[in-house]
Amino acid sequence: MEARLQRQQAGSESRRALVLDAARAVFEEQGIDGASMREIARKAGYTPGAIYSYFDSKEAIYGALLSESLERLNAAVTAAEPADLSAGALLQAKARAWFTFFATNPRELDLGFYLVHGLAPRGLTSEWNQRLNARLHDALAPGERALVQLGFKPAAALRENTALFAHGIGLLLLQHTGRIRMFRQDAGDLFAQYLGALVLRAQSPKEQKTHAA
Repeated sequence: MEARLQRQQAGSESRRALVLDAARAVFEEQGIDGASMREIARKAGYTPGAIYSYFDSKEAIYGALLSESLERLNAAVTAAEPADLSAGALLQAKARAWFTFFATNPRELDLGFYLVHGLAPRGLTSEWNQRLNARLHDALAPGERALVQLGFKPAAALRENTALFAHGIGLLLLQHTGRIRMFRQDAGDLFAQYLGALVLRAQSPKEQKTHAA
């Protein structure tokens, strides 16, 4: 009986994963507004009624895709442990981890920033948004903690970490769209330069007197 239940659960998880894979393809092709449960079901090889046993709406499917993406992001950041455990090295390792994750997985960037339907979190409930935003913050929090260790007050560390994230995402969008080529620059190199300058500034005795406020 237990073995049978395990097989049933494995089969259910496999079918759910198939629905998510199909939905990702449909969202990339049509955006969340243009997608439909019928089209997602067709892509997955199921009837529309069959996928309602897993998800009650396309928004729920989209939220599940984002959630799984953010779990992979958090795993990548957690795994980034530098040999040198100084605050500066930790900041660089954690920031490079989320930047590299999005740089090497552009479809995750699309999902994470709603780019498949036009830069707005339409269709997701406030509960979904709060949950997903919390997991994104979890991925960025190690960098913020490292900035505090470097001497920034919490409010200043949050501000600097937000600026770092905004800078990185801007570079990723330039890379993702190909616009970076017009500047003859490399997004990874520019991010590393910004990150290195932040660490040097944080470690500067003069800066220590100003960034604590």
